[in-house]
Amino acid sequence: MGKPQSGVLLVTGGGRGIGAATARLAASQGWAVAVNFVGNSLAADGVVRDIRAGGGQAITAQADISDEAQVLRLFQQIDAKLGRLTGLVNNAGVVDVSARVDEMSAARIRRMLDINVLGSFLCAREAVRRMSTRHGGGGGAIVNVSSAASRLGSPGQYVDYAAAKGAVDAFTIGLAKEVASEGIRVNAVRPGLIETEIHASGGLPDRVNQLKGQVPMQRGGTADEVAQAIVWLLSDGASYTTMSLLDVSGGR
Repeated sequence: MGKPQSGVLLVTGGGRGIGAATARLAASQGWAVAVNFVGNSLAADGVVRDIRAGGGQAITAQADISDEAQVLRLFQQIDAKLGRLTGLVNNAGVVDVSARVDEMSAARIRRMLDINVLGSFLCAREAVRRMSTRHGGGGGAIVNVSSAASRLGSPGQYVDYAAAKGAVDAFTIGLAKEVASEGIRVNAVRPGLIETEIHASGGLPDRVNQLKGQVPMQRGGTADEVAQAIVWLLSDGASYTTMSLLDVSGGR
């Protein structure tokens, strides 16, 4: 006997960190999960293997979410292999090496906005086209992964990342209001200092340990702790929750 079906879920950037933890947890609660990745197929394959070993349903789905043509193919693949989408976690995102704004190139800023903002818009657009009662759908839930950086600004490190996540917050509020009467809930989770590989990609692999003293709880969080919040927002347990920006940041 398989697990009870909760729906069809896409997790962008689902091969590692918060995305992988979310994919595994959602699958354990009955979601059929599409694990999106852009380059690291081995990591995504590992997540899908874990889900299937636990009796869940999952596929890998390669796409660069900042490329509209690839996003369209991604959603068509999910349509064909899993069925009509009912959940989306806009998790894929990037940081860059620490830099002041007066040191940033236009190419760096454009990449930050293309992946963190444009990618979230494109995936949400395709999800709404499938979920909305206006388009013949049965409703659904979208969770955008923002960051506490949208409140803190990340001076001297990632102002471009913080600004991109500020855009994600505004996008969450606007889209939530736009589709609330069409059966779709839209919320965001704003993680704080979380132990994931994203810090190493920004050149600061020990960032959580260095900054944990600034966190009232005096520690970094885990990807699993963020995943718990995301999967709750996807669930029927959050049926009257939309337009929320949920901080998972240890009080920071």
